[in-house]
Amino acid sequence: MSLSVGARALIRKSLITMGLLLSLVTSHSALANKVTEFDSEGVSLEVEMVASGFRIPWALAFLNDYQMLITERPGSLKMLDLRQSRVSTITGLPKIWSQGQGGLLDVAVKEPYQDGDWIYFTYSKPLKRGAATTLARAKLSENQLMNWQDLLVTQSAGSSSRHFGSRIAFVDDSIFFTVGDRGDRPNGQRLDTHAAKVLRVDMLGKAKADNPFVNDKKALPEIWSYGHRNPQGIVYDAKTKRLWTIEHGPRGGDEINLTKPGLNYGWPVVSHGKEYWGPMSVGEATEKPGMENPKKVYIPSIAPSSLLLYTGTKIPIWQGDLFAGALVLTHLNRVSLDDQGNVIKEERLLENLDERVRDVIQGPDEYIYLATDSGYIYRIRPK
Repeated sequence: MSLSVGARALIRKSLITMGLLLSLVTSHSALANKVTEFDSEGVSLEVEMVASGFRIPWALAFLNDYQMLITERPGSLKMLDLRQSRVSTITGLPKIWSQGQGGLLDVAVKEPYQDGDWIYFTYSKPLKRGAATTLARAKLSENQLMNWQDLLVTQSAGSSSRHFGSRIAFVDDSIFFTVGDRGDRPNGQRLDTHAAKVLRVDMLGKAKADNPFVNDKKALPEIWSYGHRNPQGIVYDAKTKRLWTIEHGPRGGDEINLTKPGLNYGWPVVSHGKEYWGPMSVGEATEKPGMENPKKVYIPSIAPSSLLLYTGTKIPIWQGDLFAGALVLTHLNRVSLDDQGNVIKEERLLENLDERVRDVIQGPDEYIYLATDSGYIYRIRPK
């Protein structure tokens, strides 16, 4: 039986398409199982991709040894089952303002997590005057969030799509979380706004009675520290009782700060950064009496997106070190500290991946997991 020219052309086109699809599937499979080896101070490690296909995975949180929650900044929540390599969509989110740097942001669980416990979130809540960083909580029943509660809609509302923060840290019966300056620099020195602050509340979102400004009628009682530009990483060291934050500077001048109650971290009066429109310094100086100096400054900017204190034993040389995701300079940033909390060493890891690292956490297995803006989840472990 002879085929017409049109039929032969159609078959040829179909075969080409099938070949392309097969190639894509094969390459995706190979990518998903890709393992890259690297060294850190002579120790051989490997980074393995464990999942892909997410839309700007902004934050990671383990519920147990194998189930991980993943927020996607455009406004969705996923569950990754690492045993079965299966991803599920979690429903029950509220309306989310997803523009620019706003969206569904952090997710955190207070360890040890048990079924029925609260899961905490920060997100950009739509309001009449734009959006505001909001602390919320909900419970998880199968694949649905139940009893969603906004604990604190911060007084930071505005139409800007910039600088929402926001990360969460638990310290005993307190919640610390960060809010950016919302693109309005004077917010850094104002105490009548939550913007450009680290906040401290109880598990219901109420100001703690011993907060530094709780008796100041001109200040909001939830404020812990101020003068922050856009802090997108916060972590508590239970061993040393130190609270660390990391924040974006302007063009240069990212900072790691040892964050203490009631102190002023300077933005925008002091800064190590430059204006975006020219080679002019931001602020009056790089330091000033009454304003805290950072423990580390990054020039040029790495654009830090998260902060982890590694406490595991699987990679002993990293114990007690800080890790930050770098967006602009696309790497995992490692910082070593001395006993006084001073930075003594920096190492830039995984530069060959060329990925914008959005979040980095420690898993129950004491390996390090990280998420990238291109939609991948990686795991770091000894070779």
